[in-house]
Amino acid sequence: MDTVEALTADKPVVIFSKSSCCMAHSAKALISSFGANPIIIEIDKMVNGDEIERSLIQLGCRPSVPAVFIGQQYIGGVNQVISLNVQNKLAQLLLKARAIFIWGPMAP
Repeated sequence: MDTVEALTADKPVVIFSKSSCCMAHSAKALISSFGANPIIIEIDKMVNGDEIERSLIQLGCRPSVPAVFIGQQYIGGVNQVISLNVQNKLAQLLLKARAIFIWGPMAP
């Protein structure tokens, strides 16, 4: 788990993914639509990808990807990210993590 902690430290948004995962693409697209620039870690392209995947599973990530961290906190997979968005909580998390700096309707 130390590897996962090191990879998420001091980063507002980190998404662990596999290059062929369409669900990870959906999570990336949704978070990016807020103006955030998530760090994407494609574990299938990393030498220690198997170790990272085991660490994600130990953290409770099932399936292992996508695993979304906002403000160094594990949020969940794409279902949890979509749920937060539907509940109007995703923008607040991104603001709190300083992944975005402004959200909402602009004054005329």
